[in-house]
Order: sequence, then structure tokens, then C-alpha cells
Amino acid sequence: MFSRSRINEPGPKAGEPEKAKPAEMAVPKPAENALGLTPKPKPPASILSADLTITGNLKTTGDIQVEGTVEGDIRAHLLTVGESAVIKGEIVADDIVVNGRVIGRVRGLKVRLTSTARVEGDIIHKTIAIESGAHFEGSVQRQEDPLASGSASGSGPKAVATAPAPAAAANAK
Repeated sequence: MFSRSRINEPGPKAGEPEKAKPAEMAVPKPAENALGLTPKPKPPASILSADLTITGNLKTTGDIQVEGTVEGDIRAHLLTVGESAVIKGEIVADDIVVNGRVIGRVRGLKVRLTSTARVEGDIIHKTIAIESGAHFEGSVQRQEDPLASGSASGSGPKAVATAPAPAAAANAK
């Protein structure tokens, strides 16, 4: 239960080489999973530079930092829209930070519009922060799971109205 303290033990004397550390003082190895493999480190964000224009959709489970122009939808884990960036399409990510311009719908668990942001489109979020100075034109809707809502063509779940069939209505009178 108690271990012996080494406070009062003398350290190495001047001029003596330092002894190897005992096994209990060794630095532990990284934790291994059930397969005996060490977890891979998270890769850095993919950066789309300011001189790059992409026409098409982007999809990744990692992080993206956009500084250029994207004409298409983007899906990522963390999406950072740089000050010089322009995105024309829907963006979907767990975390979204907008510093530049987005023309299209924004769906994210955490959405942050900084003071330099310009967003023209609806925002569907779980949590949102809009800094003073941000330009926003559209609607804001809170959902518990904004990533599960419909595709770019739909705006989420739609109500379906049902009316009784004419024969049933005539029989009810």
C-alpha cells in the first residue's frame, strides 16, 4: 500500500556517472489497443491554398482548412474557412469556423462565425457563436443532430399533410 520514499536518499555524487533508472521509473510505452497496435497520431489539416480553385465536392473524415475557392459541397470533421476563402455550396462538419465567405447552407454541431465572416444561406447547428461584425443573411435553426438532416436539395424533415380519401369522407356523413 505504501511505497518507500526516496527523498532522503542521496543523489549521484559529483564526478560519478549517473546510474540507470530502475524499471519502475522507466517511461511507459504508448497504450496499445486490443490488436496490439499503437493508435495512429491525428494527421494535420489539409490546406487548400489561396491560389487554388476546386470545382466539385470534397469529403473527408479529417480536417480541412480552405483559403481558396470551392464550388461544391464540403463534408469534414473540422472545417476552417479562411478570410480569403469563398465556398459556393453546402458545408457539413462537426466543427465549423467561418472567417471568409460561404454561399450555401451550413450544417454543424459547433458553428462559429468570426467578425470577418460573410454567410449567405441557412445555418443548422447544435451550438452557434456569431461574433460582432459578422455578416449573415439567412435563417438559423437549432437541431440536436444537424448532421443527420437531409441533403443539399432538401431542407431537413418535411411535414406531410394527409387528407381522408373522398369515399371515406362521403361515408362519414
